[in-house]
Amino acid sequence: MTFLWPDMLYLLVVVPLLVLAYWLLLRRKKKLAVRYASLAMVKDAMGAGQRLRRHVPPVLFLVALTLMIIAIARPQALVMLPSQHETIILAMDVSGSMRATDVEPNRLAAAQAAARAFVNDQPQHTRIGVVSFAGTAAVVQPPTRTREDIIAAIDRFQLQRGTAVGSGILVSLKTIFPDAEFDLRSWNPRADQSKSTPLDKAGRNDKPAVKPVPPGSYTSAAIILLTDGQTTTGPDPIEAARMAAERGVRVFTVGIGTEKGEMIGAEGWSMRVRLDEASLKQIANVTQAEYFYAGTANDLKKVYESLNSKLVFEQKQTEITALFAAAAALFALLAALLSMLWFGRIM
Repeated sequence: MTFLWPDMLYLLVVVPLLVLAYWLLLRRKKKLAVRYASLAMVKDAMGAGQRLRRHVPPVLFLVALTLMIIAIARPQALVMLPSQHETIILAMDVSGSMRATDVEPNRLAAAQAAARAFVNDQPQHTRIGVVSFAGTAAVVQPPTRTREDIIAAIDRFQLQRGTAVGSGILVSLKTIFPDAEFDLRSWNPRADQSKSTPLDKAGRNDKPAVKPVPPGSYTSAAIILLTDGQTTTGPDPIEAARMAAERGVRVFTVGIGTEKGEMIGAEGWSMRVRLDEASLKQIANVTQAEYFYAGTANDLKKVYESLNSKLVFEQKQTEITALFAAAAALFALLAALLSMLWFGRIM
């Protein structure tokens, strides 16, 4: 536990001084009891339990005072609280490799089913957007709280050629920061490449560079990237992940498929599509997020359930002054109540 105003803790020296004053007061009363026979008789009439009871309200009051002083120092602690991830972007791979059946019934269908379950489990105030990517990336559903629109966008996925994981990350970033300066020509294969700029210099020609923030520090949005991880076109996904890290956005990666992979083909060609875990782990590490492996449909469902818990609750350094203040008020009220019930007076 830490304190925003630690110097205020010096006020705790008042507590032992009050204990000393209370002890001196008891000694004074004891001397008066010896001096006056009537007071001594009253003391003898009191049982041991009664004599102990009279110390309870002052002790409770001292506890309340101690808690109050700690509250004044504004304590902070790591506590589990609902996160501020108000926007979640689901970036989903719709490339041809997602029709592989090493995850039943196939990778895409399993991913869609798990995505629908994840959407339904999110708090109603959370906005969810959907980005699909293959050879290019596009926003198929801007962030919204309307669950029906999100699920309809997920159900409309159609397989396409190519896999541009980096494009999926960049379009997701652009969705979170619509006013940010991204040079979209750096990843758009249809743009005039003679006028494009390298990814690591995108948006830095005419305006000052973005001031980096600590990775994972942006707590209002997160990206969940679901793919088999095999990039075949577009920008380097690790460079795209670094751009996300500079803005504090975490990219949780979900690998779907198997390391062995599966042979797929059409119209006279065939290829083996494998899960590229190394790239997905690196993307997650760069952005201070986590990688999850989903080898089967059941694994994928568990991954989304795990992501849901991580996005809904987070351990945060939070001021807990109110807790100490409430505890101090409770102890003070209890001390006054017991004093009234037992002795007919407040303290």
